[in-house]
Amino acid sequence: MTIQRQIAFWILALVVLGLMLFTLRTILLPFVAGFALAYLLDPLADRMQRIGIGRLGASLVILVLFVLIFIITLVILVPLGAQQVTAFVEKLPSYVTRLQQLAAEQGGPLLERLGGSKALQEMQTSVGNLISQGIAWFGSFLQSLWSGGQALLGIFSLLVVTPVVAFYMLVDWDRMVSTIDSWMPVKQRDTVRSIARDIDRAIAGFVRGQAMVCVILGTFYAVGLSIIGLNFGAMIGMTAGILSFIPYVGSLTGLILSMGVAIVQFWPDWTMILATLGVFVFGQFVEGNILSPKLVGESVGLHPVWLMFALLAFGALFGFVGLILAVPLAAALGVIARFALKQYLASPLYRGGDAAGLKHQVDADA
Repeated sequence: MTIQRQIAFWILALVVLGLMLFTLRTILLPFVAGFALAYLLDPLADRMQRIGIGRLGASLVILVLFVLIFIITLVILVPLGAQQVTAFVEKLPSYVTRLQQLAAEQGGPLLERLGGSKALQEMQTSVGNLISQGIAWFGSFLQSLWSGGQALLGIFSLLVVTPVVAFYMLVDWDRMVSTIDSWMPVKQRDTVRSIARDIDRAIAGFVRGQAMVCVILGTFYAVGLSIIGLNFGAMIGMTAGILSFIPYVGSLTGLILSMGVAIVQFWPDWTMILATLGVFVFGQFVEGNILSPKLVGESVGLHPVWLMFALLAFGALFGFVGLILAVPLAAALGVIARFALKQYLASPLYRGGDAAGLKHQVDADA
Protein backbone atom coordinates (compact mmCIF):
# COMPACT_ATOMS: atom_id res chain seq x y z
CA MET A 1 0.00 0.00 0.00
CA THR A 2 1.45 3.37 -1.02
CA ILE A 3 1.81 6.24 1.39
CA GLN A 4 -0.92 8.14 -0.46
CA ARG A 5 -3.37 5.28 0.06
CA GLN A 6 -2.46 5.02 3.72
CA ILE A 7 -3.06 8.74 4.20
CA ALA A 8 -6.38 8.50 2.33
CA PHE A 9 -7.40 5.52 4.49
CA TRP A 10 -6.71 7.26 7.80
CA ILE A 11 -8.38 10.48 6.66
CA LEU A 12 -11.45 8.47 5.65
CA ALA A 13 -11.39 6.65 9.00
CA LEU A 14 -11.27 9.96 10.88
CA VAL A 15 -14.14 11.36 8.79
CA VAL A 16 -16.25 8.26 9.48
CA LEU A 17 -15.43 8.47 13.19
CA GLY A 18 -16.42 12.14 13.27
CA LEU A 19 -19.70 11.44 11.49
CA MET A 20 -20.46 8.59 13.91
CA LEU A 21 -19.80 10.81 16.92
CA PHE A 22 -22.00 13.56 15.51
CA THR A 23 -24.81 11.12 14.64
CA LEU A 24 -24.71 9.36 18.04
CA ARG A 25 -24.08 12.50 20.10
CA THR A 26 -27.50 12.17 21.78
CA ILE A 27 -26.48 8.98 23.62
CA LEU A 28 -22.72 9.36 24.03
CA LEU A 29 -22.40 11.36 27.25
CA PRO A 30 -22.40 8.53 29.85
CA PHE A 31 -20.10 6.39 27.70
CA VAL A 32 -17.61 9.17 26.93
CA ALA A 33 -17.66 10.25 30.59
CA GLY A 34 -17.05 6.65 31.69
CA PHE A 35 -14.15 6.28 29.26
CA ALA A 36 -12.62 9.56 30.48
CA LEU A 37 -13.05 8.49 34.10
CA ALA A 38 -11.37 5.14 33.43
CA TYR A 39 -8.50 6.88 31.66
CA LEU A 40 -7.93 9.24 34.57
CA LEU A 41 -8.10 6.49 37.21
CA ASP A 42 -6.03 3.87 35.35
CA PRO A 43 -2.67 4.97 36.88
CA LEU A 44 -4.16 4.53 40.36
CA ALA A 45 -5.36 1.03 39.47
CA ASP A 46 -1.88 0.19 38.15
CA ARG A 47 -0.32 1.31 41.43
CA MET A 48 -2.75 -0.82 43.44
CA GLN A 49 -1.89 -3.79 41.23
CA ARG A 50 1.80 -3.32 41.95
CA ILE A 51 1.15 -3.64 45.70
CA GLY A 52 -0.66 -6.94 45.21
CA ILE A 53 -4.33 -6.01 44.71
CA GLY A 54 -6.00 -7.69 41.75
CA ARG A 55 -7.23 -5.57 38.84
CA LEU A 56 -10.88 -6.38 39.55
CA GLY A 57 -10.60 -5.53 43.24
CA ALA A 58 -8.62 -2.36 42.56
CA SER A 59 -11.17 -1.16 39.99
CA LEU A 60 -14.06 -1.85 42.36
CA VAL A 61 -12.43 -0.02 45.29
CA ILE A 62 -11.49 2.98 43.16
CA LEU A 63 -14.95 3.35 41.61
CA VAL A 64 -16.77 2.99 44.94
CA LEU A 65 -14.57 5.63 46.58
CA PHE A 66 -14.90 7.96 43.60
CA VAL A 67 -18.70 7.66 43.52
CA LEU A 68 -18.95 8.27 47.29
CA ILE A 69 -16.74 11.37 47.08
CA PHE A 70 -18.68 12.62 44.05
CA ILE A 71 -22.06 12.17 45.75
CA ILE A 72 -20.91 13.87 48.97
CA THR A 73 -19.49 16.78 46.98
CA LEU A 74 -22.68 17.00 44.94
CA VAL A 75 -24.90 17.07 48.01
CA ILE A 76 -22.83 19.68 49.85
CA LEU A 77 -21.53 22.04 47.17
CA VAL A 78 -24.24 22.07 44.49
CA PRO A 79 -27.03 23.59 46.67
CA LEU A 80 -24.66 26.24 48.01
CA GLY A 81 -23.36 27.06 44.55
CA ALA A 82 -26.85 27.22 43.06
CA GLN A 83 -27.99 29.68 45.73
CA GLN A 84 -25.01 31.95 45.16
CA VAL A 85 -25.33 31.84 41.38
CA THR A 86 -29.05 32.64 41.55
CA ALA A 87 -28.48 35.55 43.91
CA PHE A 88 -25.60 36.86 41.78
CA VAL A 89 -27.66 36.74 38.57
CA GLU A 90 -30.49 38.62 40.32
CA LYS A 91 -28.13 41.36 41.50
CA LEU A 92 -26.10 41.57 38.31
CA PRO A 93 -28.27 44.29 36.66
CA SER A 94 -27.97 46.50 39.75
CA TYR A 95 -24.18 45.98 39.80
CA VAL A 96 -23.94 46.97 36.14
CA THR A 97 -26.10 50.05 36.72
CA ARG A 98 -24.01 51.12 39.70
CA LEU A 99 -20.77 50.65 37.76
CA GLN A 100 -22.15 52.83 34.97
CA GLN A 101 -23.07 55.49 37.51
CA LEU A 102 -19.61 55.45 39.06
CA ALA A 103 -18.00 55.60 35.62
CA ALA A 104 -20.19 58.56 34.73
CA GLU A 105 -19.47 60.35 38.01
CA GLN A 106 -15.70 59.81 37.94
CA GLY A 107 -15.10 60.05 34.20
CA GLY A 108 -17.94 62.38 33.30
CA PRO A 109 -16.07 65.70 33.69
CA LEU A 110 -13.20 64.47 31.51
CA LEU A 111 -15.54 63.17 28.81
CA GLU A 112 -17.56 66.37 28.82
CA ARG A 113 -14.39 68.37 28.26
CA LEU A 114 -13.39 66.07 25.42
CA GLY A 115 -16.71 65.53 23.69
CA GLY A 116 -19.50 67.05 25.71
CA SER A 117 -22.49 65.34 27.28
CA LYS A 118 -23.18 63.47 24.05
CA ALA A 119 -19.94 61.49 24.44
CA LEU A 120 -20.91 60.60 28.00
CA GLN A 121 -24.32 59.33 26.91
CA GLU A 122 -22.79 57.34 24.06
CA MET A 123 -20.31 55.75 26.46
CA GLN A 124 -23.08 54.70 28.85
CA THR A 125 -25.17 53.31 26.00
CA SER A 126 -22.24 51.44 24.47
CA VAL A 127 -21.18 49.89 27.77
CA GLY A 128 -24.75 48.87 28.55
CA ASN A 129 -25.25 47.31 25.12
CA LEU A 130 -21.92 45.50 25.30
CA ILE A 131 -22.68 44.01 28.70
CA SER A 132 -26.21 43.03 27.65
CA GLN A 133 -24.94 41.32 24.49
CA GLY A 134 -22.23 39.50 26.43
CA ILE A 135 -24.71 38.23 29.02
CA ALA A 136 -27.15 37.17 26.29
CA TRP A 137 -24.42 35.30 24.35
CA PHE A 138 -23.14 33.53 27.44
CA GLY A 139 -26.67 32.59 28.46
CA SER A 140 -27.46 31.19 25.01
CA PHE A 141 -24.20 29.20 25.02
CA LEU A 142 -24.99 27.69 28.42
CA GLN A 143 -28.53 26.98 27.28
CA SER A 144 -27.25 25.13 24.20
CA LEU A 145 -24.96 23.02 26.38
CA TRP A 146 -27.77 22.31 28.83
CA SER A 147 -30.25 21.41 26.11
CA GLY A 148 -27.62 19.17 24.54
CA GLY A 149 -27.11 17.50 27.91
CA GLN A 150 -30.86 16.99 28.30
CA ALA A 151 -31.10 15.57 24.81
CA LEU A 152 -28.65 12.85 25.78
CA LEU A 153 -29.99 10.48 28.44
CA GLY A 154 -30.26 13.01 31.21
CA ILE A 155 -28.62 13.29 34.59
CA PHE A 156 -29.93 9.89 35.64
CA SER A 157 -28.06 8.08 32.89
CA LEU A 158 -24.91 10.06 33.66
CA LEU A 159 -24.99 9.06 37.33
CA VAL A 160 -25.98 5.42 36.75
CA VAL A 161 -24.45 4.38 33.42
CA THR A 162 -21.14 6.26 33.74
CA PRO A 163 -19.83 4.38 36.82
CA VAL A 164 -20.76 1.03 35.23
CA VAL A 165 -19.00 1.91 31.98
CA ALA A 166 -15.98 3.26 33.88
CA PHE A 167 -15.77 0.06 35.96
CA TYR A 168 -15.70 -2.29 32.97
CA MET A 169 -13.32 -0.02 31.05
CA LEU A 170 -10.98 0.18 34.04
CA VAL A 171 -10.96 -3.60 34.48
CA ASP A 172 -10.17 -4.24 30.80
CA TRP A 173 -8.02 -1.16 30.14
CA ASP A 174 -4.64 -2.88 29.70
CA ARG A 175 -6.21 -5.61 27.57
CA MET A 176 -7.90 -3.05 25.30
CA VAL A 177 -4.70 -1.07 24.84
CA SER A 178 -2.81 -4.26 23.96
CA THR A 179 -5.50 -5.31 21.47
CA ILE A 180 -5.60 -1.93 19.74
CA ASP A 181 -1.79 -1.93 19.58
CA SER A 182 -1.88 -5.29 17.78
CA TRP A 183 -4.10 -3.77 15.08
CA MET A 184 -1.54 -1.14 14.09
CA PRO A 185 0.22 -1.52 10.69
CA VAL A 186 3.40 -3.51 11.24
CA LYS A 187 5.75 -1.21 9.30
CA GLN A 188 4.47 1.95 11.01
CA ARG A 189 3.91 0.39 14.45
CA ASP A 190 6.91 2.07 16.10
CA THR A 191 5.92 5.45 14.67
CA VAL A 192 2.30 5.04 15.77
CA ARG A 193 3.41 3.98 19.25
CA SER A 194 5.64 7.04 19.51
CA ILE A 195 2.77 9.34 18.48
CA ALA A 196 0.41 7.56 20.88
CA ARG A 197 2.88 8.02 23.76
CA ASP A 198 3.18 11.72 22.94
CA ILE A 199 -0.62 12.06 22.84
CA ASP A 200 -0.98 10.21 26.15
CA ARG A 201 1.72 12.37 27.72
CA ALA A 202 0.03 15.55 26.50
CA ILE A 203 -3.46 14.54 27.64
CA ALA A 204 -2.40 13.10 30.98
CA GLY A 205 0.01 15.93 31.73
CA PHE A 206 -2.50 18.63 30.97
CA VAL A 207 -5.72 17.11 32.32
CA ARG A 208 -4.34 15.75 35.57
CA GLY A 209 -1.94 18.63 36.14
CA GLN A 210 -4.35 21.40 35.18
CA ALA A 211 -7.11 19.82 37.27
CA MET A 212 -4.88 20.10 40.34
CA VAL A 213 -4.11 23.70 39.41
CA CYS A 214 -7.85 24.43 39.15
CA VAL A 215 -8.58 22.91 42.57
CA ILE A 216 -5.75 24.77 44.28
CA LEU A 217 -6.50 28.12 42.63
CA GLY A 218 -10.26 27.82 43.13
CA THR A 219 -9.77 27.09 46.83
CA PHE A 220 -7.30 29.95 47.23
CA TYR A 221 -9.47 32.49 45.39
CA ALA A 222 -12.63 31.43 47.25
CA VAL A 223 -10.96 31.58 50.67
CA GLY A 224 -9.09 34.81 49.93
CA LEU A 225 -12.13 36.68 48.61
CA SER A 226 -14.29 35.38 51.47
CA ILE A 227 -11.76 36.58 54.06
CA ILE A 228 -11.82 40.03 52.47
CA GLY A 229 -15.60 39.99 52.80
CA LEU A 230 -16.41 40.29 49.10
CA ASN A 231 -20.00 39.53 48.19
CA PHE A 232 -20.24 36.21 46.32
CA GLY A 233 -16.52 35.74 46.96
CA ALA A 234 -16.73 31.95 47.25
CA MET A 235 -18.75 31.63 44.03
CA ILE A 236 -16.44 33.96 42.08
CA GLY A 237 -13.34 32.22 43.43
CA MET A 238 -14.54 28.72 42.54
CA THR A 239 -15.67 29.94 39.11
CA ALA A 240 -12.22 31.40 38.51
CA GLY A 241 -10.65 28.12 39.61
CA ILE A 242 -12.80 26.01 37.28
CA LEU A 243 -12.19 28.32 34.33
CA SER A 244 -8.45 28.16 35.06
CA PHE A 245 -8.60 24.88 33.12
CA ILE A 246 -7.96 27.29 30.23
CA PRO A 247 -4.76 29.08 31.29
CA TYR A 248 -5.25 32.78 32.08
CA VAL A 249 -8.99 32.71 31.26
CA GLY A 250 -10.03 31.77 34.79
CA SER A 251 -7.88 34.39 36.48
CA LEU A 252 -8.98 37.10 34.05
CA THR A 253 -12.68 36.22 34.42
CA GLY A 254 -12.43 36.10 38.19
CA LEU A 255 -10.52 39.38 38.26
CA ILE A 256 -13.15 41.20 36.19
CA LEU A 257 -16.07 39.84 38.21
CA SER A 258 -14.43 40.40 41.61
CA MET A 259 -13.22 43.91 40.76
CA GLY A 260 -16.66 44.88 39.52
CA VAL A 261 -18.30 43.61 42.70
CA ALA A 262 -15.54 45.13 44.87
CA ILE A 263 -15.91 48.58 43.31
CA VAL A 264 -19.67 48.55 43.85
CA GLN A 265 -19.40 47.13 47.37
CA PHE A 266 -16.39 48.97 48.80
CA TRP A 267 -16.27 52.29 46.91
CA PRO A 268 -14.57 54.64 47.83
CA ASP A 269 -12.48 52.38 50.11
CA TRP A 270 -9.48 51.76 47.85
CA THR A 271 -7.82 49.52 50.46
CA MET A 272 -10.37 46.72 50.03
CA ILE A 273 -10.47 47.17 46.27
CA LEU A 274 -6.69 46.81 46.07
CA ALA A 275 -6.86 43.83 48.44
CA THR A 276 -9.24 42.14 45.98
CA LEU A 277 -6.81 42.88 43.17
CA GLY A 278 -3.95 41.54 45.29
CA VAL A 279 -5.65 38.14 45.70
CA PHE A 280 -5.64 37.58 41.93
CA VAL A 281 -2.18 39.05 41.38
CA PHE A 282 -0.75 36.70 44.00
CA GLY A 283 -2.73 33.76 42.64
CA GLN A 284 -1.50 34.43 39.11
CA PHE A 285 2.08 34.69 40.36
CA VAL A 286 1.84 31.36 42.17
CA GLU A 287 0.19 29.70 39.16
CA GLY A 288 2.74 30.95 36.65
CA ASN A 289 5.87 30.35 38.74
CA ILE A 290 5.04 27.34 40.93
CA LEU A 291 1.85 25.43 40.08
CA SER A 292 1.93 25.24 36.28
CA PRO A 293 5.67 24.46 35.95
CA LYS A 294 5.48 21.77 38.66
CA LEU A 295 2.10 20.16 37.91
CA VAL A 296 1.60 20.72 34.18
CA GLY A 297 5.11 21.18 32.81
CA GLU A 298 6.33 22.64 29.55
CA SER A 299 5.97 19.60 27.28
CA VAL A 300 2.17 19.56 27.00
CA GLY A 301 2.01 21.82 23.96
CA LEU A 302 -1.60 22.98 24.33
CA HIS A 303 -1.76 26.68 23.53
CA PRO A 304 -4.50 28.52 25.48
CA VAL A 305 -6.03 29.95 22.27
CA TRP A 306 -6.16 26.50 20.63
CA LEU A 307 -7.67 25.02 23.80
CA MET A 308 -10.29 27.79 24.01
CA PHE A 309 -11.25 27.28 20.38
CA ALA A 310 -11.53 23.51 20.87
CA LEU A 311 -13.76 23.87 23.95
CA LEU A 312 -16.10 26.35 22.25
CA ALA A 313 -16.20 24.49 18.93
CA PHE A 314 -16.74 20.99 20.31
CA GLY A 315 -19.09 22.31 22.99
CA ALA A 316 -21.26 23.97 20.34
CA LEU A 317 -21.26 20.84 18.15
CA PHE A 318 -21.66 18.09 20.75
CA GLY A 319 -22.84 19.78 23.97
CA PHE A 320 -21.39 18.29 27.18
CA VAL A 321 -19.88 15.43 25.18
CA GLY A 322 -17.92 18.01 23.19
CA LEU A 323 -16.55 19.57 26.36
CA ILE A 324 -15.30 16.17 27.50
CA LEU A 325 -13.78 15.35 24.12
CA ALA A 326 -12.32 18.81 23.46
CA VAL A 327 -9.10 18.51 25.48
CA PRO A 328 -8.03 14.99 24.37
CA LEU A 329 -8.89 15.73 20.74
CA ALA A 330 -7.10 19.09 20.87
CA ALA A 331 -4.03 17.41 22.40
CA ALA A 332 -4.12 14.58 19.85
CA LEU A 333 -4.50 16.95 16.91
CA GLY A 334 -1.68 19.09 18.26
CA VAL A 335 0.69 16.11 18.52
CA ILE A 336 -0.27 14.87 15.04
CA ALA A 337 0.14 18.35 13.56
CA ARG A 338 3.63 18.70 15.08
CA PHE A 339 4.59 15.26 13.75
CA ALA A 340 3.25 16.13 10.29
CA LEU A 341 5.17 19.41 10.31
CA LYS A 342 8.34 17.57 11.33
CA GLN A 343 7.90 15.12 8.47
CA TYR A 344 7.22 17.94 6.02
CA LEU A 345 10.32 19.88 7.04
CA ALA A 346 12.39 16.73 6.42
CA SER A 347 10.73 15.85 3.12
CA PRO A 348 11.74 16.60 -0.49
CA LEU A 349 8.60 18.73 -0.75
CA TYR A 350 10.27 21.27 1.58
CA ARG A 351 14.01 20.75 1.00
CA GLY A 352 14.05 19.23 -2.47
CA GLY A 353 16.26 16.27 -3.34
CA ASP A 354 18.70 16.76 -0.43
CA ALA A 355 16.20 15.67 2.21
CA ALA A 356 16.37 11.88 1.88
CA GLY A 357 19.01 11.41 4.53
CA LEU A 358 17.40 13.88 6.90
CA LYS A 359 13.98 12.25 6.45
CA HIS A 360 15.48 8.87 7.23
CA GLN A 361 16.93 10.30 10.43
CA VAL A 362 13.56 11.84 11.39
CA ASP A 363 11.84 8.46 10.83
CA ALA A 364 14.44 6.77 12.99
CA ASP A 365 13.97 9.31 15.79
CA ALA A 366 10.17 8.96 15.59
